[in-house]
Amino acid sequence: MDDAFFETLRQRSEKFFRLSHHDKSHVERVYNLALRIAREENADVDVVKAAVLLHDIARAMEDEGKIDDHAAEGAKMAREILDEIGFPKEKIGEVIHCIEVHRFRKGMKAETLEAKILQDADRLDIIGAVGIARVFTRGGWSNIPIHDPAIKPKERYDGKSETSVNHIYEKILKVKGTFNTETARRIAEERHEFVKTFLERLLKEWKGEI
Repeated sequence: MDDAFFETLRQRSEKFFRLSHHDKSHVERVYNLALRIAREENADVDVVKAAVLLHDIARAMEDEGKIDDHAAEGAKMAREILDEIGFPKEKIGEVIHCIEVHRFRKGMKAETLEAKILQDADRLDIIGAVGIARVFTRGGWSNIPIHDPAIKPKERYDGKSETSVNHIYEKILKVKGTFNTETARRIAEERHEFVKTFLERLLKEWKGEI
């Protein structure tokens, strides 16, 4: 598929993004990471591109309380869009699988290399400097505190953290061990260390130690 096809698909997808924590910039970052991983891992680039561009098209609807699961709903929407714009029929099912299993909280197993790459690229965007920025953007949108020492992090992430710092403990610091590909694991290493350094600094400043 040529660049014009994917530009058309990109334009079709952008109308669905309304919230700053899952916007077209998130998709663009995941797209760049996914292409980098796909080329190093010798994956089907067309499947990866389509899956990334469409993986969060139902996210705003979930955050607005209109649906329960953006991955499942997004997969249905993606099938219709790909049919309409003439994506190769024999590859549509592969794209749909990528979207259905991409979500971190669901913990679903990716059965194809391309699905593993979407999982990896999406998860890379929740760690590192960008990941930290997203945590506090989402925290502000949800009106939750930055930090409350009296509220201890949960042992298991259940989809909703009571503070932004707890979200880092409950989810962000646990992402490192979930990557599928060697390329993603290599990228994640430095990003993970940055999050640890940032959190240590934040907590020291919070106590007035530095």
